[in-house]
Amino acid sequence: MRSTSNSRKHTPEIVMEIAQPIKTYTTEEAYQASFQYFKGDDLAARVWVNKYALKDSFGQLYELTPDDMHRRIAGEIARIEERYPNPLSENEIFDLIRDFKYIIPQGSPMTGIGNPYQIASLSNCFVIGNDGSSDSYGGIMKVDQEQVQLMKRRGGVGHDLSHIRPKGSPVKNSALTSTGIVPFMERYSNSTREVAQDGRRGALMLSVAIKHPDSEQFIDAKMEQGKVTGANVSVRIDDDFMRAVERGAQYTQQYPIFGDNPLYQKDIEANVLWKKIIHNAWKSAEPGILFWDTIIRESVPDCYADLGYKTVSTNPCGEIPLCPYDSCRLLAINLFSYVKQPFTAEASFNFDLFKKHIAAAQRIMDDIIDLELEKIDGILQKIDEDPEEEEVKRIEKNLWLNIRKKAKEGRRTGIGITAEGDMLAALGLRYGSDEGTAFSVEIHKTVALEAYRGSVHTAKERGAFAIFDAEREQNNPFIQRLKEADGQLYYEMLEYGRRNIALLTIAPTGTTSLMSQTTSGIEPVFLPVYKRRRKVNPSDKDSRVDFVDEVGDSWEEYVVFHHRFKEWMVINGHDTAINYSEKELEELVRQSPYYKATSNDVDYLKKVKMQGAIQQWVDHSISVTINMPQDVTEDIVGECYMEAWKSGCKGVTVYRDGSRSGVLISNSEKKETPEAKIVTPFPTTRPQTLHADVVRFQNKKDKWIAFIGLIDDQPYEIFTGFADDEDGILIPRWVNEGVIIKNREADGSSRYDFQYTNTRGYKTTIEGLSHKFNPEYWNYAKLISSTLRHGMPIEKIVDLISSLQLDTESINTWKNGVARALKRYVPDGTEVSKQKCQNCQSTNLMYQEGCLTCKDCGSSKCG
Repeated sequence: MRSTSNSRKHTPEIVMEIAQPIKTYTTEEAYQASFQYFKGDDLAARVWVNKYALKDSFGQLYELTPDDMHRRIAGEIARIEERYPNPLSENEIFDLIRDFKYIIPQGSPMTGIGNPYQIASLSNCFVIGNDGSSDSYGGIMKVDQEQVQLMKRRGGVGHDLSHIRPKGSPVKNSALTSTGIVPFMERYSNSTREVAQDGRRGALMLSVAIKHPDSEQFIDAKMEQGKVTGANVSVRIDDDFMRAVERGAQYTQQYPIFGDNPLYQKDIEANVLWKKIIHNAWKSAEPGILFWDTIIRESVPDCYADLGYKTVSTNPCGEIPLCPYDSCRLLAINLFSYVKQPFTAEASFNFDLFKKHIAAAQRIMDDIIDLELEKIDGILQKIDEDPEEEEVKRIEKNLWLNIRKKAKEGRRTGIGITAEGDMLAALGLRYGSDEGTAFSVEIHKTVALEAYRGSVHTAKERGAFAIFDAEREQNNPFIQRLKEADGQLYYEMLEYGRRNIALLTIAPTGTTSLMSQTTSGIEPVFLPVYKRRRKVNPSDKDSRVDFVDEVGDSWEEYVVFHHRFKEWMVINGHDTAINYSEKELEELVRQSPYYKATSNDVDYLKKVKMQGAIQQWVDHSISVTINMPQDVTEDIVGECYMEAWKSGCKGVTVYRDGSRSGVLISNSEKKETPEAKIVTPFPTTRPQTLHADVVRFQNKKDKWIAFIGLIDDQPYEIFTGFADDEDGILIPRWVNEGVIIKNREADGSSRYDFQYTNTRGYKTTIEGLSHKFNPEYWNYAKLISSTLRHGMPIEKIVDLISSLQLDTESINTWKNGVARALKRYVPDGTEVSKQKCQNCQSTNLMYQEGCLTCKDCGSSKCG
């Protein structure tokens, strides 16, 4: 569908003039056409059709291939260009964005630009909250509502909890003392999980300052299984804390966290809390770390902190630190496309074309701000027209008015890159090497200088952002680096100002990289060659069985080449159609520039230093993950975190292999067959004592609790029933594990007691789990425990429970709760049969973190 920019009116996009019937397509038609567009890449085709093709709320598709999408986007940007001198034409813009080759608007801009069927923002991410002066219930509920209102418009949200008073603080209401941070973490997390975003869950970042007295509870909150599952969490760490860790000294926590006269203060051993952060990150990849003093010191917008631009938190992936009610739209430049004669001895980087396109990208980003302002006007119009009372609409309306003010006043942009790993490989440079890092730094220095130059030139034509003040910025370290690198640019900025308050970021480009068929963001290649498994029916014609699992299901294993590795193969004369043996594949990789350059190969400390060096040329931040093998020690994680601080990183996240399971299979992994697989059976006699997890969940208005006895971390038995949270008869909220002890009653019957260790180190016993719950629940629990003890796969038990036909509403509610509790133990990557995705009707479903996730469209159903 082509857009005709010259005939469009300058009105919000919710108004659409239709002169003739618009062509629509079925999902299958769009998939087949996109499959051809992506040259047989099934995953890229499905991602585009399900996430980015223009569709209405009834599921009708209005675009056949990404060419239609890119024409739609180009037409709208060209319409904005016409408002200003020297406009880019629609065809010029289309040539820049077509085929995901050079400039790629990300996520919300790609979906929302020119979309008349969806009243949504074009911003990828927001930060909300207050100035830290209010921790009243009203203020906390206001943030909760603002979060939901943004998520329903497709935005990812971040906010900070450091303003909430610590647990046990006196309050002037019936509670007498504060509950602290953790209950509100759960509230915000649950709100996130309730909001549907076109088949996705909302995205949320919660942060807290290490200086806050409840920061330890915040750091531990996600370690309880099933808790705070709807949010990423990061700790804001200051330089004083890091220096205390280095010296092995004490560190003072206080509330409020700023100010000379705190209401509450305590001294802690910095290293004790540091080791807890390291252990939790090693075990579960969270919390992430934000080096807050570095963020504030380097932040250009914080030069305007007194005007409302004080940074308080980040977006969900951490690459955009923001002030309250500011937002950002993201765009990526595909670095691979600027390599001339890739994967040859003559390979070189086209800096001239690269610089030209950076300037165009910055101009396009500024146009997208104007489009966003139109979208916000459309949202405000929708709010005004809604039939609710004005009081009901007040918070939502004020939220968008605040966001509009920040977008119009600061005009913040988010230019980033993708395909860093492929670019280096195409040039014959190994990711993580000194030479490779030096070239990457030169690339990002170029992006910074040319983006800022573009913003200055745009200011000359269109005017500077409203509150630009060169004197405020003159001592900012980032601005000083620009001045040192290019004095002419700096003095032009003094003369004309700058169009945008901040410009640069490096985001994780997940689906973007799938469609550009490159490595993601700043990351190296995950694997140049990997295997996937596909379930097959052995009786199917031409089927091949490579693997039979422990329940007898047959699987075919097939090799998948990373797209640019495949390009290297073709350029260097290797046949891509051969069914290579494992040894031959290993030799191919050894010959390639991807050898020793995968996410698990790159030296951890070198990657951290690379991130720190590049950070010097990114005014926002960088989303990057330090990948580590499963056997890495906690001490090494600590070394990486310390080096990240010293290297000038603004944040860091580690991922230890196995801490969250994936679905890809390493080539070196040994195939398992029923004969080769060693299965440790459950004991025939129940041990007297079992370690147990405590899982809490809510169905409708009823609160439930499950005690799950484990052997080798696998469920062996389950006890469930109503949780009595009001008077704490069952168990305190903070207890998430303990032991289940089997005892004998005087009459010879069995009694199951739950025992946990309280905060003072004493053991507390809850006697007779089987007597605490409804006898009917107990009888069903015995049946389910029996299937668990005989080794039936958990996903099959979940299916069995879900299919039970029970008479009463309470028993059905209990049934659903048991299924939810057990889903948490289904291994990630387990495929599901006989169910369809509610979003795209695909049967390609698997379990991921206890949720049914569609591998085709990414939709996730939990609970």
